[in-house]
Amino acid sequence: MNIQFKKGVLELCVLSLLSKNDFYGYELVKKISNNISISEGTIYPLLRRLTKENYFETYLKESSEGPPRKYYTLTKKGYEAKEQLSMEWYDFVSRVNSIIEEDDISEQK
Repeated sequence: MNIQFKKGVLELCVLSLLSKNDFYGYELVKKISNNISISEGTIYPLLRRLTKENYFETYLKESSEGPPRKYYTLTKKGYEAKEQLSMEWYDFVSRVNSIIEEDDISEQK
């Protein structure tokens, strides 16, 4: 998958996952990696940026497997951003699909 395209949708993926549950960074990487090939190095800069933009709050939670983990939880601003990006995504996908389908129909003729 094109790297620039992937970067563009990662913000929506992170916000969508966090709208359902709090996660720590590596958990987010694993969840997203189930569907999209990404590395840890891709997510952490995004998490820092979105935290600075007040889309998340963070808290530490003890872990039985090592040091405390930093969890991310969406703020009201984060939920609003997720809703806005979701609407833009569905509109975008709909428009791209209509172009693709139109192109497929004209190729069949």
